Amino acid sequence: MRNIRLHGKELVFGENALDFLKELHYKKYFIVTGKAAMFNNGTIDRVKSLLDENNCEYTVFSGIGANPTTDVVLEGVREMDKFNPDAIIGVGGGSAIDASKVMVLLHEHPKLNFESIRQSIDLNISRKACLIAIPSTSGTGTEVTKTAVITFKEDNIKIGLKTYSFIPDYAILDSEITLSMPKDVVACTGLDAMTHAVECYINKKLDDFSEVLCKGAVEGLYKYLPVSYMQGDLQSRQKVHNYQAMAGSAFHNIGLGMDHGISHAFGGLFNYGHGLLNAIGLPYVLEYNSKENEVYEKLKKLSKVIGEDDFIEGIRKLNRVLNIPKSFQEMGITEEEFKSNYNVLLDNSMLGSTRSNPIVMTKEEMDKVLRSIYYGKIVF
Repeated sequence: MRNIRLHGKELVFGENALDFLKELHYKKYFIVTGKAAMFNNGTIDRVKSLLDENNCEYTVFSGIGANPTTDVVLEGVREMDKFNPDAIIGVGGGSAIDASKVMVLLHEHPKLNFESIRQSIDLNISRKACLIAIPSTSGTGTEVTKTAVITFKEDNIKIGLKTYSFIPDYAILDSEITLSMPKDVVACTGLDAMTHAVECYINKKLDDFSEVLCKGAVEGLYKYLPVSYMQGDLQSRQKVHNYQAMAGSAFHNIGLGMDHGISHAFGGLFNYGHGLLNAIGLPYVLEYNSKENEVYEKLKKLSKVIGEDDFIEGIRKLNRVLNIPKSFQEMGITEEEFKSNYNVLLDNSMLGSTRSNPIVMTKEEMDKVLRSIYYGKIVF
């Protein structure tokens, strides 16, 4: 027997979706967001205005950067302890929403710590406060998942913490919020979503429900992501926003694979964007995994879904359209940085999602994959 959860209580999407906040009746809102973007595009003011209509009390904890660390989360927990909210709003990119997820859990369960959460595969613990996620980027799918990715600087790695309490009660997908996304963010977050859908699809745990979500997300992202990148119109932004959530609903029930394991290793050490790392690594990881016959057959099916003769070449084509570097070296990691940190990168790439890869990885094989992605030349 298996059970799945696709999202929390409600998934709200479409024009003026943000107005849904007026239908909620909580008294004290703790708003978690990034450093500037949500202030500059007026989203925080919109959220405040909607809460004011219901005479709500609120406070804003800002400054969440890319790849949020344990220290930043603990700072937010201290502020949350002072305010004691009955609702939390994570608004912005995946980092802000992920941070809000962990903050509320540590606030409500002071005996918990990062190590106890980290050691639990799926922590079974309750959450009282309402959690609302309002993504401004279209890629992580965190608004519908049980995962929160946090950077553990002492270990130079990003780790996906997991508990069903992390699934937001309400996910609000309002494409107007995404209109201010820079083109590079559109590309990298969208390709993060594509990686979610593809790695979930080739995962050995794939079920009938998740298969449909993955195929739909792959087809939709392949069609609309270039339009969203080039034109940035409301319709294409909403489409990509919706499809990335579909990918999120699929992968958090199934799992991912080696591309995410590698991305977390490199992102934890070098602080490059998660989506960019995934995008660069995906064609190489698919080439390697296609040595397994079941994966090869699945990729043939996906090639039909996107209308290309070869799926991996289709991904390379998409990367070119979105101006993604061909290798980690081209991205900016120097050879000295790569070599001097290599043992840590190799060890950490074996952790996390790599354990769910369709081909069980050895260090010897991972070495070949990492060198291929770094230098941009397949050596496996």
